[in-house]
Amino acid sequence: MEKEPGQLKMKNELGLLDATMLVAGSMIGSGIFIVSADITRNIGSAGWLIALWVLTGFMTLTAALSYGELSSMFPNAGGQYVYLKESYNKLIAFLYGWSFFSVIQTGTIAAVGVAFSKFTAYLIPAFSEDNILLDLNFIKISAAQVVSIGLIVLLTFINTRGVKGGKIIQNTFTLTKLLSLFGLVGFGFLAIKGDVWDANWSNPWTIHNLNSDGSFTNLTMGAAMGAIATAMVGTIFSSDAWNNVTFIAGEMKNPKRDVAISLALGTLIVTIIYVSANIVYTGVLPLHEIATAEKDRVAVAASNVIFGNMGTYVIAVMIMIATFGCNNGLILSGARVYYTMAKDGLFFKRTAVLNKHGVPQFGLWIQCLVASILCLSGRYGDLLDMISFVVVIFYVLTIIGIYILRVKRPDAARPYKALGYPVLPALYIIMGIAFCTLLILYKPQFTWPGLIIVLIGVPIYYYMERSNKEIEDIPSDI
Repeated sequence: MEKEPGQLKMKNELGLLDATMLVAGSMIGSGIFIVSADITRNIGSAGWLIALWVLTGFMTLTAALSYGELSSMFPNAGGQYVYLKESYNKLIAFLYGWSFFSVIQTGTIAAVGVAFSKFTAYLIPAFSEDNILLDLNFIKISAAQVVSIGLIVLLTFINTRGVKGGKIIQNTFTLTKLLSLFGLVGFGFLAIKGDVWDANWSNPWTIHNLNSDGSFTNLTMGAAMGAIATAMVGTIFSSDAWNNVTFIAGEMKNPKRDVAISLALGTLIVTIIYVSANIVYTGVLPLHEIATAEKDRVAVAASNVIFGNMGTYVIAVMIMIATFGCNNGLILSGARVYYTMAKDGLFFKRTAVLNKHGVPQFGLWIQCLVASILCLSGRYGDLLDMISFVVVIFYVLTIIGIYILRVKRPDAARPYKALGYPVLPALYIIMGIAFCTLLILYKPQFTWPGLIIVLIGVPIYYYMERSNKEIEDIPSDI
């Protein structure tokens, strides 16, 4: 007899290559092409520009190596949500899942979708954000927003047809953008200008602020620490989503091994690309031009130097490829968190039902809805800046969970153990707390809005728990 949709199980169709492409593809969106402008405005230093990318890369790789132990212990759909539930309790896990659904994942999907449409406008000007299609006074809808929502809907539909289609898109687009980025870096190193390099690196470790006249002003120690924390919001956002592979562990052929390996390989590859690309930026563009690149499009300015007039189109195509593949990975993996939450009675019940293709279709579509609303609001960028603090807090809590589980479950099977334990995980915890502390001290506007979003989840959690208890208390014979 054919199974009902609710009885279907997820299909184990993903291997090591698929997982590695998901890690790298979810990380590389539009950030590497634009955020270096804002970083340079804040710190005005070639040395610190590279150092922050290296530091973020080290933090990301360290976290990924630590997550490997957790993924081997709990090779199920849901990833970080499951790790937090097992280490702490359902409340902490739900607060992560709530933040993930309300802005972390959906806001990132929106931001990447709009980035796709903005760079598509280079090739097709009618898709520009300046082309307003509808003005309702309280909201303006541009062609760029319509294109971004169309992209999100298209990728959501493809992923409702099964994990296999999403896998093909992810592998194809991620391999293409990796080769393209390595090509950009390779040609970039050949195009490095000696005079530009010497000028940028003549005083690489003094932190400055960019003035309106193009000059830089030295900062006090306190202001410099605040500038570093602010700049790291950009590098952390660009390096985020590496943990998405943990969400789809339930669809992998050998999750106990492949999740850990893919986390290490994917984050290492992306870190090398990110650091190399920024070295190229400092070799072909003066710091002032990096900081003042039109609409922060540093990669466009660098590409014009490397490839000439066709550089703009080269980068536009690269970013379209990068953001298309990135959004596919985000959309594919995000719904698996809501599926696991629903199985625990902490999300819409329909999200716990798989369709005939073995995927959480309802979770995909409500994720699509929220991301589309954020696209229309135009506030996703502000929300993501504000949520960076919360993202790192949850990473820190998850890695602390490794120590907790070593005590709570000393005899549990750990096919893979965190590399460098207990030192490397402790280093990430220290760096993560230091980053969050700097934001609290110097950029509180980047912290309290994110905390408010998290805290809104507390009453929602208790309401859901009470509703579940009331249902359980109903006599079965009624």
